[in-house]
Amino acid sequence: MNTILSKQALTGLSEEEVLQQRAAYGTNELPTSKPRSFFAIAWDVVREPMFLLLVSCGVLYLLLGDRNEALMLLGFVFVVMGITLFQERKTERALEKLRDLSSPRALVIRGGEQKRIAGRDVVCGDIFIVSEGDRIPADGVVLDTSALSVDESLLTGESVSALKSVWDGKSERASWNGENSPFVSSGTLVVRGKAYCLAQEVGMQTQMGRIGKSLQSLESEETFVQRETFRLVRIFFIFGVSTSILVFLLYSLTRGDWLKGLLAGLSLAMAVLPEEFPVILSIFFALGAWRIAKKGVLTRRIPVVEMLGAATVLCSDKTGTITFNRMTVRRILLENNEQFLCDDSVKEFPEAFHKILEFGILASQRDPFDPMEKAFQSLGERYLRGTEHLHDEWSLVREYPLSSEMPAMTEVWESKDQQHYVIAAKGAPEAIIDLCHLPAERTAHVQEQVRALAKEGLRVLAVAASEFERLPLPGIQHDFSYAFLGLLALEDPVRPSVPLSVRECHEAGIRVIMITGDHPRTAESVARQIGLERPEALLTGVELEAMDDGVLCKKIATVSVFARITPEQKLRIVQALKANGEVVAMTGDGVNDAPALKAAHIGIAMGLRGTDTAREAASLVLVDDDFSSIVSAIRTGRRIFDNLRKAMAYVVAIHIPIAGLSLIPVFFHWPLILFPVHIVVLELIIDPSCSIAFEMEEEEQGIMQRPPRNPRSPLFGRERMTLSILQGCGVLLVMILLYYFSLTHGKTVSQARTLVFVSLIVANLSLILTNRSWTKTVMGHLKSVNAAVGFIMLGVVIFFIACLNIPPLRNAFLFAALSWKDLLISIAMGFLSILWFEILKAVRGKQLLDVS
Repeated sequence: MNTILSKQALTGLSEEEVLQQRAAYGTNELPTSKPRSFFAIAWDVVREPMFLLLVSCGVLYLLLGDRNEALMLLGFVFVVMGITLFQERKTERALEKLRDLSSPRALVIRGGEQKRIAGRDVVCGDIFIVSEGDRIPADGVVLDTSALSVDESLLTGESVSALKSVWDGKSERASWNGENSPFVSSGTLVVRGKAYCLAQEVGMQTQMGRIGKSLQSLESEETFVQRETFRLVRIFFIFGVSTSILVFLLYSLTRGDWLKGLLAGLSLAMAVLPEEFPVILSIFFALGAWRIAKKGVLTRRIPVVEMLGAATVLCSDKTGTITFNRMTVRRILLENNEQFLCDDSVKEFPEAFHKILEFGILASQRDPFDPMEKAFQSLGERYLRGTEHLHDEWSLVREYPLSSEMPAMTEVWESKDQQHYVIAAKGAPEAIIDLCHLPAERTAHVQEQVRALAKEGLRVLAVAASEFERLPLPGIQHDFSYAFLGLLALEDPVRPSVPLSVRECHEAGIRVIMITGDHPRTAESVARQIGLERPEALLTGVELEAMDDGVLCKKIATVSVFARITPEQKLRIVQALKANGEVVAMTGDGVNDAPALKAAHIGIAMGLRGTDTAREAASLVLVDDDFSSIVSAIRTGRRIFDNLRKAMAYVVAIHIPIAGLSLIPVFFHWPLILFPVHIVVLELIIDPSCSIAFEMEEEEQGIMQRPPRNPRSPLFGRERMTLSILQGCGVLLVMILLYYFSLTHGKTVSQARTLVFVSLIVANLSLILTNRSWTKTVMGHLKSVNAAVGFIMLGVVIFFIACLNIPPLRNAFLFAALSWKDLLISIAMGFLSILWFEILKAVRGKQLLDVS
């Protein structure tokens, strides 16, 4: 064993020293913020603009006597509160999961005795002992080691375990741990060997603790659509309330009828108040989350659904996201240049390669934690099971472990049927070359093979074999006489679906960036395999550390691969992209990804291999860890945003004629056209149309062949708002003309009202049909089935047949009987009111999709 342990150190801390250390540095866990009470969370919900709008609209409709509308809106209040309470609890659990992960059981030396204690009780200065399968309980240094190898992918993203060396008593912790480092980190996993370590940092001072601290300081942002919707709602709300009061006063003062004045004001208020906007947003997000859940993507923050369509950059962690986070033997090379390419499609394993795999397995642990040794075992189970090359009955006599001086290990095996020991060695190629005492020419040949494999990003190990008579075994590996068998090249394989998904992202105008803790050579190789742009122009963590934020923002515009990146640097990369105006989606699965996942506009965690901390910090979770599911989710996000704008265009358009028909008769001293009962009927059509019907619309053609929308462009820009207003004004103009000519050509007020209302309902249905697509005409879109639209139209037809033919119902709505000629004219005028927009679509086609 390599050691700097002294007799004094072996006694560990006394109980008095433990208490002093705990008083000075605290317990070895992340502090849990005081849980907020139900009422505290509810108060935060009450202050949300969306909540206030729903409550105010619901109360107003309740005061107006419209209980159905009020109950629907107030029902959404409880939905919003329920979702928020659920999400708040989920977010708080992120720190709890991180704390649990960072506080395993620990074996420490105190008062000269070994004690098993809770990880939270480890203090600075403790001597703790770790072996295979243990999690490191605190950040510290190695005092004594027997081939300690640690899987640090949880923090670094590096898929290969790191061999640890003994601390020299002077060196300080670098930005990360790495190979041949004497430093170990809390939460990482021991895959081989045993060590005595000195705890130097606990709790929030550990690397894990600093991640937790950054999670606490990060706040989730409102989405662009939420901000834009609140802006529109404020405008409509102020306009609606002010004009309603104006109409009430104007009608009452000019005509002396305060009751009808109140009805006129209330009708206008009901016509203009924008209660549909928050309803649309709630339903679109909720149903959007349900739709992408069917594609294997769970939504933790519902508003992020619409952000998917705006994503301009997808930052992906390599290990466990682009790759499987497990080592696989990719190639086997014998010294005579004979090669075997390990592929799932290959059924036969040539006899010439049996021995090198056999001895690679013999040079490994029988029940390994090390991912490379697991890869050897997996390949052996596949090709050697049932042959004489697997030796489950052999006994391990002695192990010569890895060390920083000799990065190779030797296992000595005994067989009952043989009169000698079988010796198997594996390790770094240069170490095995040294053990085999290869001549210069053969050494140069092997080194050339290693360089060729390393350029492909493969991890290369060499294997050697020996025999030894039944004599006392030598003290060191060098005393065996080895035969060089060849090289085993391993990789963390790329998921098969990733290259196609990357290509689809590029076609959709989404830039893909790979961020990893791996070696630059490995990162470049993987980047080439998946088709990233300019994989050779990568940036390392050391280079990034030397840059200020301004330089990084410029550099990041052209770099698609980041290697040797630390957790803090991942967060900095995301923030630099955001500073450049990008809409950032970030995928990951480890604790090291959690801060970046939370800081990104769209954090996407892996469901199967992801840690609880990553899942809780993310906005979305991939159930099956399939990278391609991200593309499906982005497609759905684009569809949701398109349909959201269509729905809002329809709402703006239909409210203009309703408001106009409530307002204009007041100014022209005409009889009132619409009363609250008529507004209620219209709302029964508008509410399901703007929410359910438009949400169900199919995506536009080529939705993934156009660039992401400009994140700075408003949800409802000037041109789109103008077109929506013109749709509504066109309907209003036709309705006013129809009412005027009806009154001046001998129709009664009831008949004129009936004609206008029937025409308005037809115009309403026409607005639904024309806004289903801004690229296809109504006739061109009829082939696309939308069940909700069909049910709405059927319900409207049944309602009007009943209203026009059942006298009590007709009287309740202040209608009059119509002749077939009048009815046909009324229906034709409703269709005519949107004809101009259909002509515009036929002329401009897909250009209307780009209207902002």
